[in-house]
Amino acid sequence: MSREGITNQQQKDIATVLEAMFGTPDNPRLLAEMGLDGRKVRIAAGPVWSEESGTRHGLYRRHCAHCHGISGNGAGPTAAFLNPYPRDYRRGLFKFKSTERSARPTDADLHRILTEGIPGTAMPSFRLLPADEIDALVEYVKYLAMRGEMEIQLINYVIQELDEESRLVEEDSNALGSSVLEPGLEGFVGEILSKIADGWSKAGDSVIHPDAQFVPAPDRSADEIAASAAKGQALFYDANKGNCFSCHGPGALGDGQTTDFDDWNKSIKEFADSNAENDPRMLGALPVRNARPRNLRMGIYRGGGRPVDLYRRLHAGINGTPMPAVGPASPGAQGTLTPEEIWQLVDYVRSLPFEPISQPPTLRPTIAY
Repeated sequence: MSREGITNQQQKDIATVLEAMFGTPDNPRLLAEMGLDGRKVRIAAGPVWSEESGTRHGLYRRHCAHCHGISGNGAGPTAAFLNPYPRDYRRGLFKFKSTERSARPTDADLHRILTEGIPGTAMPSFRLLPADEIDALVEYVKYLAMRGEMEIQLINYVIQELDEESRLVEEDSNALGSSVLEPGLEGFVGEILSKIADGWSKAGDSVIHPDAQFVPAPDRSADEIAASAAKGQALFYDANKGNCFSCHGPGALGDGQTTDFDDWNKSIKEFADSNAENDPRMLGALPVRNARPRNLRMGIYRGGGRPVDLYRRLHAGINGTPMPAVGPASPGAQGTLTPEEIWQLVDYVRSLPFEPISQPPTLRPTIAY
C-alpha cells in the first residue's frame, strides 16, 4: 500500500482514467461535457513555442508553471520560497471572487486576477499580455481545476468504496478510451464530470450583487462616512456581531488568531502527520504554514480594494480559509450582519490605514510584569 486506503495499482488506474478524460500536459483532451474552448486550452498547454504568425503557445509553462506547477498543484519549483504559497487549483477552491463562498469563480474573476495580480503576494499582474492570451490562460486554469477536482473525487471513491483488490480500469485494457473503465463506472464518472462542469458553467448565477437599497451613496459627506465607520468599528469589536478583532487582533494588525490553517495547508499537515517518519519535503510536500489574518492597517487587500470587493469578502468570507461569512448562507436567509452593517464594516476597514493606532482605547493588549 502506498498510502492508507489506496494501492499503487489503484493510483495507476486513477492516472489512466485521468489521461483518458483529460489527456496530458502536452496534449490535453477535452470532452464536450467540460464546456471548454479547445483552441484556448491548447494554446495555453504544452511546451513554449511560437508560430511564424506570432501566435505563442505554452503560455501556462511560460508564465505560471514555475509557481503553480505543471498540474496546477501549487507546488512549482519556486513555490517553497513564496508566502502565501501559490494556489493549488485542484480543489476548485478560489479565494478572491465575486461569487458565493462555495461557488466557482466566474471567467471575469479569473481574468481580473490575471490582469490585476494579487497585491501583497507574489502573484503579479499580466496586464501587458494580449487579451487573447489572458483568455487562454483563464480557460486553462479552469481545465486544470476540473482535472484536479476529478482526481480528488476518484481518490475519495477508491478509498471509501473499493477494497484493495478492486480496480477502476479493466485489467486487459490498453487503449485509452471510454472502454477503459470497469463496467458500470462510466455513468458514475460521467455524473462526477457533469457536476464539476456545471459548477463552472453556472458560476455566474452565484455572483453576489449587493442590495441597491443599502449601497452607500457615492456622494456621501466626510461626516456621513465617519459616522458609518464608527458603527463599523463597534461591529468590529463586538464579540457577538462582527467579532473581527478575534482574528485580526485588537489593533487590526493581523495578530489575533494565528495558529489556524487554510484548507490547502490542512491537507499538507494531514499528509505530514500521517508520514511522520519521513520529512514531508522529501515526499514532495511543502512545509506547513499557518493562515495569517490580514493586517488591515496596511490598506493592502488581496481580493481588491473597491468597496464592493470588501463587501463580498465580508458577505461570503474567503473560500478555503478560516475567514468566515457574515452574510446569509443562502438567498432569503439571515446572516450574522445585515447588508447595512456589512457596509458599515467596509467603511471602517477602509478607514483603518488612517486611524491612529491608539484607537480604539479598549481591548488593547497588556503586558503583565
